[in-house]
Amino acid sequence: MTTKEDPPDWIFDKELNDMYSKEYLRKTAKETGLIKRERKIDPVIIFWVLVLSFSVGMQRTLASLKRNYEHEAKTTLSDSSWYYRFSDELIEFLKKCVIHGIEFQAQKQHRVLGDRLKDFDDVLIQDSTIIRVSDKLMKIWPATRTRTVAAGVKVGTLVSAVANGPKSIAIYSESTAEIKTLRIGPWIKNRILLFDRAFNKYQMFARIDEYQGYFVSRVKKNANPKIVSVNSVCRGNSIDVVGKNWKEVLPLLRRQVLDAEVEISFKRRKYKGKQKKDVKRFRLIARYNNEARKYHVYLTNIPKERLDPDEIAALYGARWEIELIFKELKSRYALDVIETSNARVVESLIWVAILTMLASRTIYNLFRRLASERGKEAVRFTQMRWASVFSENASRTLTTVLKYIDIELDNMTVYNLYHSQALDPHVNRKRFREGLWA
Repeated sequence: MTTKEDPPDWIFDKELNDMYSKEYLRKTAKETGLIKRERKIDPVIIFWVLVLSFSVGMQRTLASLKRNYEHEAKTTLSDSSWYYRFSDELIEFLKKCVIHGIEFQAQKQHRVLGDRLKDFDDVLIQDSTIIRVSDKLMKIWPATRTRTVAAGVKVGTLVSAVANGPKSIAIYSESTAEIKTLRIGPWIKNRILLFDRAFNKYQMFARIDEYQGYFVSRVKKNANPKIVSVNSVCRGNSIDVVGKNWKEVLPLLRRQVLDAEVEISFKRRKYKGKQKKDVKRFRLIARYNNEARKYHVYLTNIPKERLDPDEIAALYGARWEIELIFKELKSRYALDVIETSNARVVESLIWVAILTMLASRTIYNLFRRLASERGKEAVRFTQMRWASVFSENASRTLTTVLKYIDIELDNMTVYNLYHSQALDPHVNRKRFREGLWA
């Protein structure tokens, strides 16, 4: 809410500075070694220039970033001094800022789960997206599923429905198996985790169940669990499915919905060189999709008393949330437009794109809350439309965010910056028409 001390025009800038205060940024820069003795680099300015400039700018180059930094910092830098900043220390600084931003958002409840989900703490969605990078980086980030020599970065993301944004983000090589991008622990208690088939591993499902968490996953095509009971009676001449395996039942199935308990055998993780076999019971739901003309099959441990088959299918449809995040990162914040063979620059700019999204989501969630308080429908403010608005106004946001913390430019500083930036740094370069006229 706005106050007399905070003009309406500055409320978003205050929110961003609350998330990333200048004190936090300077402290983190020292802790990570980003800033040591050099006084020309201000971590507050470099952070906001990166977040509100590269990913949403028309010119996505390090040179344009340098010009933006010089403009906002009222200083000039040599090219080498600027490029030197894209280092391991900058990567660590940006990663810590991402974690801090996620924790900041997690402290606030931006969404309320519906009546049928209100007894759960959260709904989480896990997935990853691939970014193609220079082939020269194949030794660092080897690609998979390609016939040519290629490199790819996998961005693994866990999204929270309640926080309306990422809960955790990590970077891997494309060749890293999906199952290795997620660690199950006590944090999953009373939360629902939605998977696609790439994460379908019975051992993981068992761990979620043992930690008193819940999951919903699509069933793999080669899965063949044994049906031990059914949760609903089907009228008419339906086939008896109890005691049969899923692959045996599927070709004969004619009912609209099958809600059954199944028994799954799997191997536990190795412990002291030994691997034990185990058996678990889960719930299998097969729901016929008229458009696709086939059954959509889900595996879950959510009891039938808490969610019925239609609700399970609708819940799984919420996985579209994470697809929107990936689309937002790629189409609005340049996640897949990183044209360099410098590994440090690539990783830095991936974290920058994620930070841009976090900044955007912070204002978006605040905007939705303010709209609701004013009696407007928050649901009409869609994420992708907001991302476009945010991108188009990012340069203005950069100016006001810095102005909020008393960083402004005077006319003489602007003149000196333009003068220094307009000079071609390549002193000995031959220029077209040189000698014809001055």
